[in-house]
Amino acid sequence: MTDRAAVATPARGCAPADEDLAARLVRGDEHAMTAAYARWGALVHGLALRALGDVAEAEDVTQQVFLAAWRGRAGYRPERGPLSAWLVGITRRKVADALAARTRRAELAARMERERPMAPPAAPRPEAVLDRVCVGREMALLPEVQRVVLRMAFYDDLSQSQIARRTGLPLGTVKSHARRGLRRLRHRLTPPDAAQYE
Repeated sequence: MTDRAAVATPARGCAPADEDLAARLVRGDEHAMTAAYARWGALVHGLALRALGDVAEAEDVTQQVFLAAWRGRAGYRPERGPLSAWLVGITRRKVADALAARTRRAELAARMERERPMAPPAAPRPEAVLDRVCVGREMALLPEVQRVVLRMAFYDDLSQSQIARRTGLPLGTVKSHARRGLRRLRHRLTPPDAAQYE
């Protein structure tokens, strides 16, 4: 008998007594396995569903219980208790296995999340690096007051009013130095033939 056939469909006809069903199951009677599934499948599924809280997992456990019962039927001892109690015992073990597997999956996911390498910062584009080098070199050639005003504006992100307060220069003077410094930078950083493309 295949494992799938062991948990097929409920048996038709008169329901055998539990003891007779158990004896036939131990002897390897596939119809007895089918009858056992029909008789106690809902009980097993209900126990699994209450413990696991997940319909799909409960269905998996139910299948596992009856497959385990079929494979381990030679180990069933009627004198130790009814077949239903034996199936409930298998259900408890399979539920415990399912809960342990769930815990392992959660721990693995958490560990993978912790160990996941952080994405390295994006490498600056070569053109951006070159631009910064060129601008930095040209800024160094500006008169000191223009260089200070532009650095405070662009690197410190200060407004012209804030620059005036920090430097003690009149606001109009700050504006003039910023304008002249930017004009000089633009003139020095614009390629000679750029005008023809404008």
